[in-house]
Amino acid sequence: MRTATPPPVAPAGDHHDLAVVLFAVIVLVTLGITFWAGRRRRGGADDFYAGGRDFTPLQNGFALSGDYLSAASFLGVAGLIALFGYDGVLYSIGFLVAWLVVLMLVAELVRNAGRYTLADVLALRLRRRKVRAAAGGASVVVTLFYLVAQMVGAGSLVALLLGTNSAEARTWTIVAVGGLMIVYVTVGGMRATTWIQIVKAFLLVAGSVLLTVLLLLRFHGDVAELMRQAAQHSGAGQRYLEPGLKYGKSFTSRLDFFSLGLALVLGTAGLPHILSRFYTVPTARAARRSTMWAIGLVGGFYLMAIALGLGATALVGSAEVRHANAAGNTAVPLLALVLGGGNGSTGGVVLFAVISAIAFATILAVVAGLTLASSAAFAHDIWAGAWRGRPRRPRGGRGVRRARGGRALVPASRRARGGADAATGAAGATADGAPATTERQEVLVARIAAVGIGAVAIVLSLFAQQLNVAFLVGLAFAVAASANLPVLLYSLFWRRFTPRGAVWSVYGGLIPAVVLVAFSPVVSGTKVALFPGVDFHWFPLENPGIVSIPLGFLAGWIGTLTSPEPADPDRYAELEVRSLTGAGAA
Repeated sequence: MRTATPPPVAPAGDHHDLAVVLFAVIVLVTLGITFWAGRRRRGGADDFYAGGRDFTPLQNGFALSGDYLSAASFLGVAGLIALFGYDGVLYSIGFLVAWLVVLMLVAELVRNAGRYTLADVLALRLRRRKVRAAAGGASVVVTLFYLVAQMVGAGSLVALLLGTNSAEARTWTIVAVGGLMIVYVTVGGMRATTWIQIVKAFLLVAGSVLLTVLLLLRFHGDVAELMRQAAQHSGAGQRYLEPGLKYGKSFTSRLDFFSLGLALVLGTAGLPHILSRFYTVPTARAARRSTMWAIGLVGGFYLMAIALGLGATALVGSAEVRHANAAGNTAVPLLALVLGGGNGSTGGVVLFAVISAIAFATILAVVAGLTLASSAAFAHDIWAGAWRGRPRRPRGGRGVRRARGGRALVPASRRARGGADAATGAAGATADGAPATTERQEVLVARIAAVGIGAVAIVLSLFAQQLNVAFLVGLAFAVAASANLPVLLYSLFWRRFTPRGAVWSVYGGLIPAVVLVAFSPVVSGTKVALFPGVDFHWFPLENPGIVSIPLGFLAGWIGTLTSPEPADPDRYAELEVRSLTGAGAA
């Protein structure tokens, strides 16, 4: 028999102060970590981009899970489950399965072959400015998509905290989060970002465990009863527990789901902020162990996220979740309010405030990692690697050694002078005669880029406030899987791969993904689109992965076959030896 829908649980206005105080504490703690890490910084690109490469596998495993478990996981996935049941659960499965691809195919190889970014892996055998520019540009686009999702989540969360649906509150929250992420990156670099991720991952897992335990106690450990109550309060009855509530209404929606799943499974291995994490540990073995720690933490979290989504439907009700936020982004804080004792109770207010603060910490930590990855891609790959060019590599001669990371050959006499410039060969000239850049210049450009990218992310986020954060992250995964994964796999495993193939692969996946999103129902033609008042969409799917991912692989294959110059076997041999053995790795 159907039970009555749970009463509204929006927090009363008298109880916002505690949550605001906890938000302030989170901000102060993260800023304290940033300035503490900034004082410990040794300087140079290694420290800014990779945190000195001295984190342990356990520390980096927590940081990896912290980078990955974003607002999409804590807010978006649970919200989708609260609204769509079984179809929402499939999001969590896609996010988790993706880590098997990372573990088996890229973790150790990327750590050995690269230095700071994805473009470093490609440049080891494909030494062309165009390759660096393409890979760096794609990384910036991917991180911008991801940043928008996190900042939209922050706006929804703080609007709920303040008890208002006002666009002004969400707008100022997005601006504030953007300002904070710029401070984290420019002051603390990778070292501060990593410690913020570690603290955030611990808080997130602890908060999820607490809510899950309270939820199971509420239902006396009877998961079947939890599911029955969720179905009763979902507004969809038994269909809530069956496939098709969101993606089964038509052939197009089923195809859209397949496209989304493909993007989630393949996209993680192409995310710039995840790949950059592998350079913060000293060896490839440590990178693999970090990934195994991350899989355990991520897997446990998503099991709890499923329970929390069901609990939000059972105890809060899908209608109330949708009323608080149309995309379901506030399901977990509302569930915390109920589990703590309900609206007006001290326990409910305290638990609501704690979980909201943890969610806010989640957003702050992830945006810091994303901003660092995008600023590194711009400064290291586009500005220093493509526009200014890399130092000329001397050939042969006495007293010549490979610099740390194998990026350039540096005369021993220059090494004797020491310093960051000597390590990169910055005192010399580039292959085309242009003056080489120093590490100090590159890091300065990275800090300036963080400001610019933060500003762009703020503007884009203001237009996407009504979209579900997990859905927005799905778009980021689609772009990453289309532009970054094909060129990475081709470079690591295809002996015949050429620079033209690399450039075509990146743009052949990136451009179709972005264009298809621009002309999809995400941007226009629906009530929840970015521009709901107009309709210029012609692509029927919300996620472009099913089209753009194969196009990325196809473009790389065609570009290689039509390349006027063959692949260099010596450079591929160098990449193969380094990626498999670690000889000469940074």
